[in-house]
Amino acid sequence: MEGKEEDVRLGANRYRERQPIGTAAQSQDTKDYQEPPPAPIFEPGELSSWSFYRAGIAEFVATFLFLYITVLTVMGVAKSPTKCSTVGIQGIAWAFGGMIFALVYCTAGISGGHINPAVTFGLLLARKLSLTRAVFYMIMQCLGAICGAAVVKGFQENQYERLGGGANTISHGYTKGDGLGAEIVGTFVLVYTVFSATDAKRNARDSHVPILAPLPIGFAVFLVHLATIPITGTGINPARSLGAALIYNKDWIFWVGPFIGAALAALYHQIVIRAIPFKSK
Repeated sequence: MEGKEEDVRLGANRYRERQPIGTAAQSQDTKDYQEPPPAPIFEPGELSSWSFYRAGIAEFVATFLFLYITVLTVMGVAKSPTKCSTVGIQGIAWAFGGMIFALVYCTAGISGGHINPAVTFGLLLARKLSLTRAVFYMIMQCLGAICGAAVVKGFQENQYERLGGGANTISHGYTKGDGLGAEIVGTFVLVYTVFSATDAKRNARDSHVPILAPLPIGFAVFLVHLATIPITGTGINPARSLGAALIYNKDWIFWVGPFIGAALAALYHQIVIRAIPFKSK
């Protein structure tokens, strides 16, 4: 019996906490983490690399699928006179958030899984990728969004025109200023989550806390849609807004807000959270 008690005592103390957590972890050396150098503005070698074009194709296909699924979901809700017989606002939010979760998971290892020009713009400002790659990504994202909306219209043109084509509009009772504010804050939430979920230093410091990056990113998209669908239908993705607007032939005003929100999130993360400008050289 005494031997068993000794085994219990040793077992309780054999595996002590090896990794400090909370504020204690922030004072450690973060496992010899080295801040990577900022990406160059222009990197000529990228243009001769197949991986560069493969990443662009991945962004195109991901944004194409994103628009196809989400536009159909929005149209399905708009089709019914009573929202009780459809997935409703919650279903739309789940469609957007769930698709981002799935597509980021599928493409993160190839292109980084941006699927959004605002995300690409924020990462460009933080010098996480070159201007060459950022412009290429944005072009492929917009083309993918346009093609995704076009395929939906091609399958059911009459319903597409009648149901609004999933295009963003400012709801009755709200001004353009209200819509702009909603887009700025919503995109800030998304891009801030992207920075936090993909922060290499945080992953090194908190390696004992596993983070599946697509999950918080998709969940952020879901929550933002719940909050802003009643205001603007939720843009926070210029490619999504552009693709639906061009195919449906409506005016679009959902580029300025997302880019402002992305820029603010990039500045907040780099200056306040990471304090990179203040690090000793």
